[in-house]
Amino acid sequence: MVRLILVRHGETAWNTEHRFQGQTDVPLNEIGRRQASRLASRLADEEIHVIYSSDLRRAWETATAINARHDVTLRSEPRLREIDFGAWEGLTYDEIQEGHAGVWDAWLDDPMNVAVPDGELLAEVVTRIQLLLDGITSEHAEQNVLLVGHGGSLQTLLGLLLGLNPQARWQFRLDTTSLSELYLYEEGTILTLLNDTCHLSEVEDAG
Repeated sequence: MVRLILVRHGETAWNTEHRFQGQTDVPLNEIGRRQASRLASRLADEEIHVIYSSDLRRAWETATAINARHDVTLRSEPRLREIDFGAWEGLTYDEIQEGHAGVWDAWLDDPMNVAVPDGELLAEVVTRIQLLLDGITSEHAEQNVLLVGHGGSLQTLLGLLLGLNPQARWQFRLDTTSLSELYLYEEGTILTLLNDTCHLSEVEDAG
């Protein structure tokens, strides 16, 4: 058995502006740093054996805040990066609709085989996330593993573990610094927590 704790990174300026971030290296904003601090406090008493984090700053800053309360091995893991949105990075949904409406529709219909201009196929994301999961399950039996990633990468991971079509990833809502939890057994996966953000109430009150 492996216990997986999933964390989406804290808020960034592009999150508030509803811009596609992809693999653009946007740091946390002030609220994002407060969110990470609150999450770190919530997780302070959890037993965590190892932390894997996307190497993008918004995830790495979140993971570093958590690990300040644990001091366990923190591994930089590029396979946890967000989907590469290529030419759409930095754009809002409305801007994509104005300039790339045809490609947008085709991508929504078949993201496994249609890539964003200069971006990444969903099939490629599935491959890298599956390879990561294979490594974690073989290396960390009977351990608690915390993963800090992004909406797209963690949604893809959830779908893989629960046996869903990768295109169903959008059916999982993952807010910034949300917590999700799964137990991985040989017989299958049990989802015990999804998109829990109760630790953010004080951040929202202060904001």
